[in-house]
Amino acid sequence: MTLTDIIKEIQKLNTSDQLRLKEFFTKSLASFSASEPIFKEVAKQKHKDGYTCTHCHSNNVVRFGKYSVKVGMKTMERQRYRCKDCRKTFTDFTNTPLRGSHLPHKWLDFIQCMIEGYSLRKASEIIEVHYVTLFYWRHKILSALKQMDFDQFSGIVEMDETYFLYSEKGKRNLKGRKARKRGGASQFRGISREQVCVLIARDRKKLTYSKVIGQGRIVKSRLEKAIGSKLSKSNTLCTDAWRAFKTYAKDKGLEHYPFKSDGKERVKGLYHIQNVNNYHSRLKGWMDRFNGVATKYLDHYLSWFQFLDVIRFRNDSATVSKMVIDSCLLSTNATYDRLRLSSFKA
Repeated sequence: MTLTDIIKEIQKLNTSDQLRLKEFFTKSLASFSASEPIFKEVAKQKHKDGYTCTHCHSNNVVRFGKYSVKVGMKTMERQRYRCKDCRKTFTDFTNTPLRGSHLPHKWLDFIQCMIEGYSLRKASEIIEVHYVTLFYWRHKILSALKQMDFDQFSGIVEMDETYFLYSEKGKRNLKGRKARKRGGASQFRGISREQVCVLIARDRKKLTYSKVIGQGRIVKSRLEKAIGSKLSKSNTLCTDAWRAFKTYAKDKGLEHYPFKSDGKERVKGLYHIQNVNNYHSRLKGWMDRFNGVATKYLDHYLSWFQFLDVIRFRNDSATVSKMVIDSCLLSTNATYDRLRLSSFKA
């Protein structure tokens, strides 16, 4: 069928169907126009210091032909590379969230939905991709973003812990207890092994550490393992009055300002924990929309919120581009099966 034949067939359609077809082509071309420059920027950033093998990290790499990929209504050619040491081939998107994706042009729209905080079902309606596929897209992106890190805190560091209920949401055939509904509640009072401890530390430049560090009450050994390398004697630590923080600060040789939870003394000059408590409050409010998350994925959601906090929840082309580029510059081997079969390790 020639192009003239196609145009004649389109002209036979009623007005409603012609408008739907127009909308389809408009969206497809818009997705291509928006996504391709970002994908080119990913390649530029990855190779700014020369080609590096994603398998063995050798720099003895050459270009090795091109491959075709369909982006919206167009077919694009992208570069393939081969390592002369391990003899393996790779592309700009090997070991990235976009690896193996058949709909790369849809990812920008999905990331916009992530920044807006839409549910998977609502995002599915908007971008016309099944919500189960979007669930794995979400976690492939977040598995990369959770690797974002920094070397050291500066100046005053506020540190506090918060707790989430241990959850095996989505798992079938639970052993030892009945499934909870919509997040549920612990069967024990106070902090127990049913609670997962999340440590949040934040300096005045808003560098933030936010990760799961175990189950039950926080202990000194976990603190050192989690953020010991990020603290030095030049830091001043502000925490609540829990004894693990006191003994840790003493052993580490840190100046320490503890604040009791009764709220009678909230500020000591420059020293307080109001920033980290505010972060807790916003995090908890944001997490409520998920009605509980599986503990094995909790670090992913903490990284998601942390990224949104950095971009101040702005949903524009710059922040969407940043999320795509940042996630593709961090190596991840997350696949559907690895994510589905993963488990929480305390």
